[in-house]
Amino acid sequence: MLKTLLASATALTLATAAYAGNPMVGGAAMYETKNIIENAVNSTDHTTLVAAVKAAGLVETLQGEGPFTVFAPTNVAFAKLKAGTAEDLLKPENKDMLTKILSCHVVGADAMSMAIKGMIDDDGGAHIVPTLGGCKLNATYDGDKIMLKDERGRTINVTIADVDQSNGVIHVVDTVILPAM
Repeated sequence: MLKTLLASATALTLATAAYAGNPMVGGAAMYETKNIIENAVNSTDHTTLVAAVKAAGLVETLQGEGPFTVFAPTNVAFAKLKAGTAEDLLKPENKDMLTKILSCHVVGADAMSMAIKGMIDDDGGAHIVPTLGGCKLNATYDGDKIMLKDERGRTINVTIADVDQSNGVIHVVDTVILPAM
């Protein structure tokens, strides 16, 4: 019994050490040694995002070397879209639009929140963030809270920042970023 208890405690300590610097996301540990996809599939808050990444054919890309910063919308963020929109985007005939939208959530850099705030400060209170999808996001912050405005003028809040990955960083967001169209 004691041996089993010690083995369990050791396993818990090792698991905790693996993501000690990262917050839990969607009830799952986020491991700094795993890539964006390997971690995202374990988050119960990101099942729609994972399905969308698969439908868009972006799994291999986001498992790549990077570095990437991903603004990861939750299931609740997708649910805020007009009724039926998320389901329509997952259809094969809408793959190009889905890819465009998802690419507007990805930056080709490893930008932790302190770096983003530094860029915002350097630019006098707002920083334009170019995404891999060609979108331009307007980043600002208030205290510890980072906010983005998409090309439609919608505000996106970072709700969990600095989830370190082996190929970049994830910032969980409360709204799906949409391009100007």
